[in-house]
Amino acid sequence: VVMVVKVYISADLEGVCGVVQTEGPEGADHNLMRRLMTGEVNAAVEGALDAGAEEVLVNDSHGGMRNLLVEELHERALLITGRPKPLLMMEGIGSGFDAACFIGYHAMKGTTQAVLSHTITGLVNKVVVNGRPLGETGLNAGIAGYFNVPVALLTGDRAVTEEARKLLGRVETVAVKEAIGRSAARCLSPKRAREMIREAAKRALSNLQVY
Repeated sequence: VVMVVKVYISADLEGVCGVVQTEGPEGADHNLMRRLMTGEVNAAVEGALDAGAEEVLVNDSHGGMRNLLVEELHERALLITGRPKPLLMMEGIGSGFDAACFIGYHAMKGTTQAVLSHTITGLVNKVVVNGRPLGETGLNAGIAGYFNVPVALLTGDRAVTEEARKLLGRVETVAVKEAIGRSAARCLSPKRAREMIREAAKRALSNLQVY
């Protein structure tokens, strides 16, 4: 078991509880989605701190990458916001981190019964690495792996949690919703989703293994 000191969080939007469609900044629901996203990130930060983390770095990883509400972010978190940035969804990752958490993630393009599934942008049809199709979960886990940082936790809809377990094996997951269609889902309450994320983050980071 590893003593967790530094934790990295990559936060997307499509996999956040209650989000079933995303719109630009002018969208009527965008501010609500930002609050929901910030709430789930804060829950992961709290779980990391519960597990003994001394530093938590959060990278806003959706769209223009200015979604998280800075004034509502947990006071112990550090934030990377805006773009462009060289590693995009994984900006700030490095060998000094003990673990990575992926919050609000979505399934790869082509996944059936998944909320807002896609890979990187709508212009990308498929990404194959070593003969295996990968979505953002796999690609970003590969970047973390380059720096020897294990992915300890992933949250999102049920489809992406299944994708993560098949790909990564030992990873804690939280399914905050289950797709009915691409833009419809059966969702937990945000309060319950945050409770589960905090508990899962603490569990994952308290039992982190290095091989």
